[in-house]
Order: sequence, then C-alpha cells, then structure tokens
Amino acid sequence: MIQVNKKPEPADFDSKVRQPGLRYLVSRIAPDFKTRGCNYWNGVKEDLYEAYGRVCAYSCFYIVTDCSVDHFIPKSQRPDLAYEWDNYRLASQRINCNKSNSTDVIDPFIVKNGWFILDFPSCLVKAGSGLSKMLVIQIQKTIHELKINEDDSFVQERCELMVSYSNEEIKLPFLQKRYPFIASEILRQKISPAAARVLFRKRSK
Repeated sequence: MIQVNKKPEPADFDSKVRQPGLRYLVSRIAPDFKTRGCNYWNGVKEDLYEAYGRVCAYSCFYIVTDCSVDHFIPKSQRPDLAYEWDNYRLASQRINCNKSNSTDVIDPFIVKNGWFILDFPSCLVKAGSGLSKMLVIQIQKTIHELKINEDDSFVQERCELMVSYSNEEIKLPFLQKRYPFIASEILRQKISPAAARVLFRKRSK
C-alpha cells in the first residue's frame, strides 16, 4: 500500500449522492443500507474509478471489471458518512469483501510511503523498517484484514508481474501506472530487470 492523494468530489456529487442520501437518512430511524434504492454512491462509481486511475486503493492493483465503492468508515458505524465522497475509497470487489466492516485497516489517504514494503522474491507485503511498534501492529492488522498475503492469488499476481518485469515483457512505466506499489518498491530497492531475473530464478529453485 502506498499513499493515495485525495481527489475532489465531482461537481454533481451533491445532487446525485449527498442530497438524496440525506433524504433517505432523515426518512429512517435506523437506516438499512441493504434497502433497495438507497445505494446512491453507485451513481459516482465511474467518477471514482476515473479519479483514482482505476487502481485499487488497498491492493494497488489495476481494476479491470470488479470496481466497487468502499466506505472507509463503515456505513453501519457512521451512517452520516455513507453519502460523503471523502469517505469513499476505490477498491476491487474482492478487497472490499475482505475489508468488510473492519476498522483495523489503515487509511490509504494517510499512509506514508515506506510503511508497507514488498519482500522479494517472496512477494509478501510486510511492515517497513524503523517504524514504531504500534504502527507495525496497525500495518500487520491491515495486511491480515485485507488478506493481501493470505490470499495466494494476490501473491501470485505480484510474482507474475515481477517475472514479466524481469523478462522485460513489461516496463517500469507500465507498472507505475497500473501497479504503483510494485513500481515504488522496484525503485526503492533499485531492482533492475537483470537483478529481478536473479531473484526469481532463485525463487523457482
């Protein structure tokens, strides 16, 4: 995970999402967000998708088809934030399901580069060095809640991308645009394609 820069809300967000959402909240003593027709946030899903470059805020993977709107602070805990742009994070459907109603995940808007690092050649996400014990615990909880190491498909995809990079089938600019966390770690660790070939040859043995 790397820091995500907050984007301004769309010009029509208030009329499309906030105002009808507030009317729904006022009409319910206890809002049930599973009620049909109250998910006005889906009206700006495409805006969120484009604003954040189609990259999941948590996995830092390019989202092809399963884009979803994550409420960073869960709707169940803060119904008043259910229709607020600043509470939305672009997430893949899989990540959003993993996160669910957890409040143990670090906000991509406040994360600092270097808090999360990639170990090569395992392609596991870990806490960076030189961090406080409390922050390391938060990072470990985030990794656990999102299942970005526990779900083998995430690990496998990171490794496949690195192998493609090592074989020069994909270049760094492509990774910077679509997989910015991997790209940032390649740059931080100064891993050239040739160095990656050595690393991943060792992994395959």
